[in-house]
Amino acid sequence: MKALIAGLVFALAAGGGAPAAAQGYPSRPITMVVPFAAGGPVDTIARLLAVPMGRSLGQTVVVENVVGAAGTIGVGRVARAAGDGYTLSIGHWSTHVVNGAVYPLDYDVLRDLEPLAMIASNPLLVVAPPSLAPKDLKDLIVWLNANPDKASAGTAGVGSASHMGGVYFQSMTGTKFQYIPYKGTGPALQDLIAGRLDLIFDQASNSIPHVRGGRVKAYAVTAKTRLAALPDVPTVDEAGLPGFYMAVWYGIWVPKNTPRETVNKLNSAVVTALADPVVRQRLGDLGQEIPRREQQTPEVLGAYHRAEIEKWWPIIKAAGIKPE
Repeated sequence: MKALIAGLVFALAAGGGAPAAAQGYPSRPITMVVPFAAGGPVDTIARLLAVPMGRSLGQTVVVENVVGAAGTIGVGRVARAAGDGYTLSIGHWSTHVVNGAVYPLDYDVLRDLEPLAMIASNPLLVVAPPSLAPKDLKDLIVWLNANPDKASAGTAGVGSASHMGGVYFQSMTGTKFQYIPYKGTGPALQDLIAGRLDLIFDQASNSIPHVRGGRVKAYAVTAKTRLAALPDVPTVDEAGLPGFYMAVWYGIWVPKNTPRETVNKLNSAVVTALADPVVRQRLGDLGQEIPRREQQTPEVLGAYHRAEIEKWWPIIKAAGIKPE
C-alpha cells in the first residue's frame, strides 16, 4: 500500500503537476483597467496595445472600463488587486499624479502600485464647436474676457487633464468660465460636437479625428512644435499665448508586490507592442509621442512618476482644487 501511494504521489508530481508548472505566467486572460469611459484617449491607447500585448503573452488582454471620480475608482481597483500580474492599471498624468493631490484616496499612487512602462505622451488641443464665434486663440481670449463665466468647458472631472488645462489657461489669461464634469472626455466631446459646450482643453489623441473631420475646430496645440498629425493647427506660441505648454504622459502599472519576473514579462510585452509599426503609426496619427526604447523601463516610469508628483502636488494644493 505504501508503495502504491508513493507511486501515485510520484505520478502526480511528474505528470499532473508538471504541465501547470511549465505553463507558468500568464495562464489566463489579463485585465487592463481603463479608469474612464470608452472612446476617450486612455481607452483608445489601451485598445491599441491590448492586441499586440496579448500576442506576446499568449493570453488575451481584456480592456475593462471602470469609470467614476476622475479615474480614482478604476485606479483604486487595481491598487487593491492581488499582485499576480492579472490586473493592470493604464492611466496618465491626471489619474496617477493629480488625483493624489485632489482626492482623499484610500490608496497611495506610489506605494500601492508598481511601475511597468511609460508608453506615450501628447499635448492638449484647445477645441471648440465650429459655430463658436472666435476665429483664433487671440479672439477666443478676448471673447472670454468680454463674457466672464458665460462660456462652458467640458472636463473628465476635477483634476483631470482637461480640467487642469483649463485652470492653467485661466491663470495665464485671466479669463473665467464654467467647468462641466463628465465621466470622460469622450462623452464631453460628443456634447461639444452637438454645440452644448463651448470649449475642451482636450488631449490631441482624442480630438484629432474630429478636427480632421471638421466636427470641431482647434485653436492651438499646447506644445513648442506643431503636430505632424495636424500641421495646420498653430502652436500656442504662434497663436498668441506663448509658454502655455502642457503634455499628458501615459503609463501602465501593476499592484504592489507583483513578482519581478512577472513585471519583466509584462514590460517586454509592452515594449514589443510599442515597436509594432501599426501601433506606432496609429499613435502617431493620434498625436502621441512614443518614448525611446531606453525610456520604456519600469525604473524610468517610477522615477518620472515621483518627480511629477513632487512638481505638481504643491501647485495643485496652492490652487485650492477640491473634489466637486
